[in-house]
Amino acid sequence: MTPPIGIILAGGQATRMGGGDKGLRMLGDQTLLARVIERLEPQVSDIALNANGDPARFADLNIPVIPDSIDGFAGPLAGVLAGLDWAATQGADTIVTAAADTPFFPCDLVPQLQLATEGTAHPLALAATPDPKRGMARHPTFGLWPVALRDDLRAALNDGVRKVVLWTDRHDGRLAAFADEAAFFNVNTPDDLIKAEDML
Repeated sequence: MTPPIGIILAGGQATRMGGGDKGLRMLGDQTLLARVIERLEPQVSDIALNANGDPARFADLNIPVIPDSIDGFAGPLAGVLAGLDWAATQGADTIVTAAADTPFFPCDLVPQLQLATEGTAHPLALAATPDPKRGMARHPTFGLWPVALRDDLRAALNDGVRKVVLWTDRHDGRLAAFADEAAFFNVNTPDDLIKAEDML
């Protein structure tokens, strides 16, 4: 399979962290974003960052910065759409998204997502881990997304859809199962950052 383009989602407002860019917080000797790029880069053909506001603050990363095209901080799906639109200009068929605040995600994220969509109409899948109450817990910021559905996603966002799984379920989105729930630990608060330091 052709490697997808990687899109790092950093378009949120980081309110639980006190605002600012969570991805630029230090974890050990690197920023969270640097750690995410390091994990994602070997798995994809190219990388871009979805972030709103002045892109100059990410200049040292040397990757394209693409803002949401839907106003009002419409959530992860807006970042997915921005990534799909950018990937279309690059001639790509798919993107894989990863959250900027989740530094330990699996090093085989992309091949497992691709495997989960073999034989389906659209390569659309979310990462998931075992959950004692729900069976499987989906991680909606970690997914494989087809460029072919970008206009459908745009229409859904314009209709007010914000919940990722509402849209993926409409299109027979699959799940890629990962055993290690800790791999998707995300840094939302200062306490989470302390936990992440312990996990390093």
